Amino acid sequence: MADTSKKIAKIKAMVDKGYYFTINRPRQYGKSTILNLLEGELFSEYISLGLSFEGLADESFNAPQAFCKTFMTLVQKSLQFSSVSNDKRYIDAWNNPLVKNFADLSELISEMCKDRKLVLMIDEVDNITNHFVMLQFLGVLRNKFLNRSRGRDITFHSVILAGVHDIKNLKWKLINIGLYKLSESEGSIYNSPWNIAVDFNVEMSFDADEIVCMLKEYEDDHYTGMDIISISKLLYDYTGGYPFLVSRLCQIIDGDLSKDWSTSGVNRAVRNILSETNTLFDDLFKNLENNIDLYKYIYNLLIVGKKQTFSPDNPVISWAVLYGFIKSDNSISVISNRIFELRITEYFISKDSMSAGKRIHGTAYDVIQNGQFDMEFCLRNFARYYRELFSERDVDFIEEYGRLLFLVYLRPLINGLGFYHIESRLTDLSRMDLVVDFGADQFIIELKLWRGNVYHQQGFGQLKEYLRQKGQSKGYLINFDIRKPFNRVPSEEWVDVGDGISIFDIVL
Repeated sequence: MADTSKKIAKIKAMVDKGYYFTINRPRQYGKSTILNLLEGELFSEYISLGLSFEGLADESFNAPQAFCKTFMTLVQKSLQFSSVSNDKRYIDAWNNPLVKNFADLSELISEMCKDRKLVLMIDEVDNITNHFVMLQFLGVLRNKFLNRSRGRDITFHSVILAGVHDIKNLKWKLINIGLYKLSESEGSIYNSPWNIAVDFNVEMSFDADEIVCMLKEYEDDHYTGMDIISISKLLYDYTGGYPFLVSRLCQIIDGDLSKDWSTSGVNRAVRNILSETNTLFDDLFKNLENNIDLYKYIYNLLIVGKKQTFSPDNPVISWAVLYGFIKSDNSISVISNRIFELRITEYFISKDSMSAGKRIHGTAYDVIQNGQFDMEFCLRNFARYYRELFSERDVDFIEEYGRLLFLVYLRPLINGLGFYHIESRLTDLSRMDLVVDFGADQFIIELKLWRGNVYHQQGFGQLKEYLRQKGQSKGYLINFDIRKPFNRVPSEEWVDVGDGISIFDIVL
């Protein structure tokens, strides 16, 4: 229901210019939907071939002959739903038993593209496990493209490849696993057979206006009385415009009997999506488990607070972007959206890899009274357990795991009734801002390492300003003092910082 007409128009303009390009975005980012919509837009002007490599057996691509046969079969099926669906002779011509290799396929493509503008779109192109065969096919497309520009060949008007991985990296992967060796003439490993492709810079995520259009259409049908502007902003704040997350939250709210399109209704939908199993989250965690460097990078970014400069040339950062974990915010790496922050934080906490078996536990009975969450009592209780368990403190342990200790403690207290997310702080790498939503209440907690009294006083001013921006009169500050010797007297007290704002300050 989102209005993606502007995106489609930009992509069609690339097709009109005869560009070859790749749409590589994370899982469930709307790639297939966009291709389907584009195919409809191209119907009257082009013969659009919408193919997908999803779900095909490895035997379909295990050798050039098998690839060519599979490719022709897919083209035939697609043509049955194209602008030449009534031209049986043309469709049947793609089933040529004499095509046994890529040279034969190249000749067939030239013949089929005479006096016709064919646009080839292949979805899930990175599903082919035999990368070497795919490289050969890309080489055919490349050679025909270059020869066409010289007036020496006929080929597809435009080619679009869609998948998670950038197809340009295929040669690099093959070299790494020893299945491909560079010839002296090839030079750099980045000299991909897909270097003819132009960059695809169309923003695929939903912006706030696109969500507004979607909600307006829904409201015209259902008359819920929702505040469309505020709800669209809230949906965007949680999802960063990630298409699947936007759609799923809306689906959850619509599927509920109350159809509560209020702030509390959106928050309930967020709690729901955080507890469900779906393909997107399964894929996120699979990628973390399969790549130890990526795991450490996301852990340090989200839990430890070691924020880093966003450098797409860094292979780990490149993978993190590829799989949708992070984005650039003023050239700093940050988690892509709040739902990912919540879900991945929960993932790290559930794994709880801390050593020595030390845990801090609390009970919801103590901190929740009459449906109200007593944050002051919660923090005092945490401080008591912390001092009992970690009187013999290891500096490195606390610096890395101190904040995780609090998250592990907090998690069962709000589980099912509230949730939290970590706010990105771009200017101070030793701070973590935690926003806890429980019912209609919101609590803002800052966790930081102790850097001395001057820095501590500055922290009051920074938290005060943050509270003011959030419209809160109370905030909470947890300081982990990791100096040696540990000669500061632990404290727990409310501090009046002016302008009607108070901060509960704990030094551990």
